[in-house]
Amino acid sequence: MSTIKENLFYTEDHEWISIEGNIATLGITDFAQSSLGDIVFVELPEADTTYDNGDSFGVVESIKSVSDLYTPLSGKVLEKNLEIEESPEKINENAFAAWLIKLELSDEDQVKELMDAKAYKEFCKANS
Repeated sequence: MSTIKENLFYTEDHEWISIEGNIATLGITDFAQSSLGDIVFVELPEADTTYDNGDSFGVVESIKSVSDLYTPLSGKVLEKNLEIEESPEKINENAFAAWLIKLELSDEDQVKELMDAKAYKEFCKANS
């Protein structure tokens, strides 16, 4: 079973979200990185790009496939993780340390739509 951290939120697209005030940090889960296999390329948006909930904000490419990344929250990109763009394999090494973007939320109520760790565990069991 993949690692699932208790203090984070999760999506059905296998992304983890950490919330501090109105700032969300997004990454892909351990389940996602293990399903993708060796990650060889990551494309992330520039700062000040604005997204609505459900918009594609980037791409993750592995030796198996190419997958779009979707933001589960609306907001403006404050920062992207340049280290991950330069060394995408770090996602495979530690998915929870390898954040992708930091987003300033425009609608904090959307956080209520995310899964907690318990719901995400059940989701993974039901979909594996």
